[in-house]
Amino acid sequence: MVQAASLSPSPPDPEVERLGKPGRAATSDPNAGHRERLRARARAGGLVALPDYELLELYLFRTFARGDVKPRAKALLARFGSFGAVIAASIEELMTVPGIGETAALDIKLLHEAALRAGRDKIVKRPVISSWSALLGYVRVALANEPREQFRVLFLDKKNQLIADEVLNRGTVDHAPVYPREVMRRALELSSSNIILLHNHPSGDPTPSRPDIDMTKQVIDAGRALKINVHDHLVVGRDGVASFKALGLI
Repeated sequence: MVQAASLSPSPPDPEVERLGKPGRAATSDPNAGHRERLRARARAGGLVALPDYELLELYLFRTFARGDVKPRAKALLARFGSFGAVIAASIEELMTVPGIGETAALDIKLLHEAALRAGRDKIVKRPVISSWSALLGYVRVALANEPREQFRVLFLDKKNQLIADEVLNRGTVDHAPVYPREVMRRALELSSSNIILLHNHPSGDPTPSRPDIDMTKQVIDAGRALKINVHDHLVVGRDGVASFKALGLI
């Protein structure tokens, strides 16, 4: 049976206020003074002086032209736990926070993508193994706050310069399947001579597990016959990054 659509008013869009209300000047916003004071503090003391919620609040001003965005900023941090986890969350996850619609979620994701690209710029067109601190910074931005395990590979050329950073599999909160033959097949397709394996531990603890160690040995064995070298396997967690090479596991 076909039913007529309800004519009752739709719920308000949480982001409509970004455009302001027709016929009212922006100066009528009761929060305008707070916004300007926060901007003045940022100019005077630098953005580094702002706590996480105020940094998020300042960023959300660009999405919401009017109104109090502090509750939204605090709700984001309460939901995800840290600034890094907020910007790493998916658009769908961000939209579960009250007051955060698709436009705000997309704006927040821009921060994460900008951080990734800035980190990637530091390791491209130069030997990755000689830019180790930059590499560690990049992989932490990429993986430390992922809610599910993700297995990815950095494919390097003969000079150890980055050819590609690719996600080869996504899994559950504590497991991501790895297929050594698929890793080698992709390395051959990219003419990669050296690789660095990456995966994350959503628990936060980057300590390699027994399955992590066994899988790494299988990938090394698969690469040996093809003369593809595994430089390292990095396990990323909120608590840090564990290097198989530094731990003597490779």
